[in-house]
Amino acid sequence: MKPTVLLAVVLSATVMVSLAFSAPPVTKKTPTVDVMHGVEVRDDYRWLEDWSDAGVQAWSDEQNAYARSVLDGLPNVAAIRERLTTLEGGASARYHHLHPVPGGLLAMKNDPPRQQAMLVWLASVRDPGTTRIVVDPNTIDPSGSTTIDWYVPSHDGKLVAVSMSEGGTESGTVRVYETATGRERGGHDVIPRAHGGTAGGSLAWAHDDRGFYYTRYPREGERPESDMDFYVQVYFHSLGMPTDQDEYVIGKDFVRIAEIVIEADPSGRWLLVSVQNGDGGEFEHHLRNPAGAWSKLDSFEDEVVEANFGNGCLYLVSRQGSPRGRVLRLDLSRESALYTWRDAAEIIPEWSGSIATDFFSNEGVWETPAGLLVLYLDGGPHVLKVFGTDGTPRGVAPLPAVSSVGEVVAAGDDRVLLSVETFITPAAWYEYNPSRMNGTLTRTPLFQTSPADFSNCEVVREYATSKDGTRVPVNIIRRRGVSGPTPTVLWGYGGYGISLTPAYSPRRAIFVEQGGVFAIANIRGGGEYGREWHRGGNLTSKQNVFDDFQAAARHLIERGHTTADLLAIMGGSNGGLLMGATLTQAPRLCKAVVSMVGIYDMIRVELSPNGAFNITEFGTVTDEAQFKAINAYSPFHRVRDGERYPAVLMTTGQNDPRVDPMHSRKMTARLQAADPEGLFLLRTSANAGHGIGSSMNERIEQNVDIYAFLFDQLGMTYRPPGRGGPGEQVREADQ
Repeated sequence: MKPTVLLAVVLSATVMVSLAFSAPPVTKKTPTVDVMHGVEVRDDYRWLEDWSDAGVQAWSDEQNAYARSVLDGLPNVAAIRERLTTLEGGASARYHHLHPVPGGLLAMKNDPPRQQAMLVWLASVRDPGTTRIVVDPNTIDPSGSTTIDWYVPSHDGKLVAVSMSEGGTESGTVRVYETATGRERGGHDVIPRAHGGTAGGSLAWAHDDRGFYYTRYPREGERPESDMDFYVQVYFHSLGMPTDQDEYVIGKDFVRIAEIVIEADPSGRWLLVSVQNGDGGEFEHHLRNPAGAWSKLDSFEDEVVEANFGNGCLYLVSRQGSPRGRVLRLDLSRESALYTWRDAAEIIPEWSGSIATDFFSNEGVWETPAGLLVLYLDGGPHVLKVFGTDGTPRGVAPLPAVSSVGEVVAAGDDRVLLSVETFITPAAWYEYNPSRMNGTLTRTPLFQTSPADFSNCEVVREYATSKDGTRVPVNIIRRRGVSGPTPTVLWGYGGYGISLTPAYSPRRAIFVEQGGVFAIANIRGGGEYGREWHRGGNLTSKQNVFDDFQAAARHLIERGHTTADLLAIMGGSNGGLLMGATLTQAPRLCKAVVSMVGIYDMIRVELSPNGAFNITEFGTVTDEAQFKAINAYSPFHRVRDGERYPAVLMTTGQNDPRVDPMHSRKMTARLQAADPEGLFLLRTSANAGHGIGSSMNERIEQNVDIYAFLFDQLGMTYRPPGRGGPGEQVREADQ
């Protein structure tokens, strides 16, 4: 029998504890005015942009000290830390990024309480007891600040190239290891600057495994300092040879903000180089045939958004005339021929769902022995359909309701391996064969257990109505029987065509098990409904993103799930921009805001290296129409003196290569000056970046601050499990 879970919510009629603390440090103003397209743009805090300035560093230290004086004094911090440590560190091992190699599998393995995921080998998904460590960043760097960005095994599986970066910088160096022994080759086979936080990184082995193609950022002296994060090209490295002798392959004619993915076909004789034009969702593809000749398959305007190899062919996903995507097949039987995408034939027409494409993982279409698998998005959850290689429909995989497929891996026979999770069940690997297993999913031993108990929870999908009438999905995670008004956290993102698919997070349990509600909005700017959903929330249409999110918040209030005084909003990165826009446009919509690694000064964002990659998503202030749209919502410039704003906790990483921490510094200073009686905290981590590759301890400490802040602001009393509060139970994914 499951223990009774009590609603642990106390609405306080007294002043919140946090307001008893002293005021933040005073920030000096150095007024600057720019005139753009005839409009004056004021900036009192430009001096906070220069991190090399000792005064800026001292200011950051003072803000951190002020934030700590507040956060460390909040109620139940120790108990919240204990619970989050259990939730984060008490989970069983999780296997991901599986890659078949001769004789077994390579995979990434998260194994708490280890700080970082390891690269491991195992004989099969049915026998995790054979797991053997190949590369362990925790041993390489006991501080926990080194992470594996990605890995690529050789065709024979004897070697594996691994990109690793430190301290959240995402500046990856490739090293080559022997799969059988874990021994690093070292010497000349250490390739610096193969991965970065701006354009990512990629690698593919040659057919004979004597070397590999890789993405190469400029080396010192090759370009001006301002261009060192741009102009990524493809080079070839021969094993054992000095890297300064590596051979240029392609890329000199690519755009400055090219993001590159390299893929070899199963034979290793064909090479595909996919290029994204910054972060805005425009792609082109270059194909090298076995004779060494290159074909430019398509241009950015052709709207071919994905290409990947099948057996003797390429599968292309086109959105030209089909905003939700159709599948084309390009026959590669003429090995010395040059091709374009127009040589391909449509085999799967557009469907009501949108083909789920992801540039860096090519996740939308797979050719497997079981058939051609196509992953679709239906407003957030996934639908996995099966076709013949000629496009003949064969069926639909029986996925759980409101679930997502994280990975699809051909297992070398008729089996296909699927990684499946929901908002309330951890990821598990399943075997699937539409023809020989009656189309059922069979769970393998590679499933994760969690100390978080969501067994008495439900996921409800409702729809908000945005300002222009657009229906916006809202996913509500709550305990069964909980009714409002209830403390609620609303999460959103809305950008780059990235979709918020159902994903399991044990950390949400600390809020939900106390009777709170966690909601996720599938707003425009993402890819949940295809190209038009993305374009409806980028460039000059970005305001739709903020309208959708505000509509989701109002929906939760109007339906009685919560009230403005019981609502907190949360998001990170582009979702941090969403937080900034929401709190400045609708300051009375919520009680509290948690904004992580956010973008707030939209006038200056494109001046940073990664900001330049964002121009194709946000636009540029050099274009008058785009400037007007950007200036209308730029959070830093929309803060009003004398306005009362909700309490705000901002987090940032000192080494962030994706969003310059200056955004958080400037926005915090502006809010503190505009609303002296408000609560605006800035938490800067010295050993982290954008959050990618953060150690487990870093994640725990950040979330201790976040949830202590949320509990305080929403008037919740935390009751630890087993002490008159919610029960704690380790359970398996029960799909």
